[in-house]
Amino acid sequence: MSGENTAGSGADARKPVNAVPPAGKTQLRVGRLVKAHGLKGAIKLELYTDDPEGRFVPGATFTLQVPESSPWHGKPLTVREFRWMNSHPVAFFEDVDDRDAAEALIRAILWVDEDIQASPTEEDAWFDHQLVGLEVVRDGQVVGKVARVDHFPAQDLLIVKVRDDEVLVPFVKAIVPEVDIAAGRVIVTPPAGLFEELPEDDNGDDAAAETSADDADDAPAGPSADDADTAR
Repeated sequence: MSGENTAGSGADARKPVNAVPPAGKTQLRVGRLVKAHGLKGAIKLELYTDDPEGRFVPGATFTLQVPESSPWHGKPLTVREFRWMNSHPVAFFEDVDDRDAAEALIRAILWVDEDIQASPTEEDAWFDHQLVGLEVVRDGQVVGKVARVDHFPAQDLLIVKVRDDEVLVPFVKAIVPEVDIAAGRVIVTPPAGLFEELPEDDNGDDAAAETSADDADDAPAGPSADDADTAR
C-alpha cells in the first residue's frame, strides 16, 4: 500500500550526504544496488518503487548514499539502460563500464528528489512522507501517530508511536482499512493484543484443577477387595 521510501524511513534509510532537497521537494529512496551482473558494468537492483520503468529511464539521475571512502561519494549516478534479466531488474549506468566499476557501487542506495505535493499514480498507494505524522484512530479514539514506514519483502509496516512505545502495524487493508491524507489520519482495526496487553486468565489453574477432579470422578473404579478374592 505504501509508495516509495522517503528519507528517514526504513531500517537503513539514512539521508545521503549532500542530499538536501530543494524547497518544496523531498527525498525518495527508489532502489539499492545489490550485485554486479556480467562483465559490462550491469548491476542488479533491489527496487523500492512501484514504477521501475518510469524511475530508471535513460538519463534519470540519482543521488547516491555511499560511504565517505567510496570513490562515488558526492557524485550522481545516471541511468544508461534498464532491463529485466531472468525476472531480475538490472541497470547500466554512465561511467560504469566493467565489473570492477560495478562492484564499487554494490550496496549503494539510490535517491531522487520529488515534489512534496506529488502522489503515486497507483490506487491505494502513498509516499512515506504522506503517512508520517498521521494520527492513528481506533474505534473513534486517537491511539498514536505514524512515526515511520518500514518496508519488508512480505509487507510494509506502519511504526506507530504510542506514548513511549512503538507498535508495528501491518500495512494491509484488513488492519488499516482507511487512509485519509486530507483529514490527517489512518483508521486501524487491529487484532486483540496489538495495541494492548491481553489480560492473563487468572482462573486457568483453577479450571485445570476442576477438570482434573471431574476426570477423576468419571474414571472407572479399580478392583474391589471382593474382586480380588474372586480372582484368587
